Amino acid sequence: MSNYPLSNLKGKISIKHGFPFKSEFFSDEKTDYIVLTPGNFYEKGGFKRQAGKEKFYTGEVPEEYLHEAGDLIVAMTEQAAGLLGSCARVPESGIYLHNQRLGLITADSKKILKDYVYHLFKTKTVREQIRLTSSGSKVKHTSPERIYDVKVPLPTVSVQQKIVDLLDALETKIELNNRINAELESMAKTLYDYWFVQYDFPDANGKPYKTSGGKMVYNLTLKREIPAGWSDKTLSEIANITMGQSPEGGSYNYESVGTIFYQGSTDFGWLFPTTRQYTTEPGRMAKKGDILLSVRAPVGDMNIANTDCCIGRGLAALNSKTGSDGFLFYVMKYFKKIFDRRNSEGTTFGSITKNDLHSLKLAYPTPDLLNKYDEVVTKYNKMIFERSIENRELIKLRDWLLPMLMNGQVTVK
Repeated sequence: MSNYPLSNLKGKISIKHGFPFKSEFFSDEKTDYIVLTPGNFYEKGGFKRQAGKEKFYTGEVPEEYLHEAGDLIVAMTEQAAGLLGSCARVPESGIYLHNQRLGLITADSKKILKDYVYHLFKTKTVREQIRLTSSGSKVKHTSPERIYDVKVPLPTVSVQQKIVDLLDALETKIELNNRINAELESMAKTLYDYWFVQYDFPDANGKPYKTSGGKMVYNLTLKREIPAGWSDKTLSEIANITMGQSPEGGSYNYESVGTIFYQGSTDFGWLFPTTRQYTTEPGRMAKKGDILLSVRAPVGDMNIANTDCCIGRGLAALNSKTGSDGFLFYVMKYFKKIFDRRNSEGTTFGSITKNDLHSLKLAYPTPDLLNKYDEVVTKYNKMIFERSIENRELIKLRDWLLPMLMNGQVTVK
């Protein structure tokens, strides 16, 4: 029950439809413009960058459909489960295009703040109203008129601003942690590429090994040259691998009964999976700290298990046989690049089998170099882990506060 008066959104916001940008001008090659799609929304709301999967545009761009930073957009079509009515704020000006199936929301700031609308559209009550009034059997759609009829709690504009300030402060901290984590991961990945792909790890004199003329030896298995003293190994030789197996469907529940169960990459978050389902008949298990690898499209996506859990057939669990989990994580990042490259060439990987996974080959470094890398990466991973844990708690706090702030059960002074 809301402590604030309820009012519909009619006369308080306006929604403008996007432009039908022609697919013939879509490109994988980088241009100045990116066409936004429902894929740029998180299910619960917020802008989702599609690094490496952007739809660039090469055609003419109508200026009135070029977004500015802070524009509020809403998914008018449910192209993926749960996306209908999801809102996002455009992060930058002059790059993103207002595409069809997306609505641009403007607000009468004397009645309702645009940023308040953004947070409102994260609440279950608003999203449920949008879902229940939607049309379409397979793919659900909404319209501006249907959204205008949605009833929302409406405190004074000054109270709205206080609510926005608090929720935005939480989101800013979460986003900052994510940016720092992304940079740390990028540093570890760059170091991996430099040392183990380009073979320019520090030699005895601290100089780049291959560039400085370090001895290279042709490896018959890998069919390429690798540094002297290195060997070839398969993934199964360096990692313990558990292929997932889905329990009986009747054992699934959402009431926290039994063992946490992850079916596939749909449960993945930035680093840790999101718990949605449980099973009373767990089969194949992953241990806390294991790498969770998607073995079905998109093959190669990864998360880290933050607790012991049951894994379905869409996942595999890996951990290092020598304790070098940092090295193993970036080995799998390297293989992910190979999968993506083959996908872009048209050889789509719908899945990867146990034999395929076990037989993946890599150049394996000397123990001293492996230890050096793990010393560095362990520090990075520790910082990433700590920030990820903090974000998990911040997200819990934000999601707990959101409905109570909107209903006036909790007030901000």
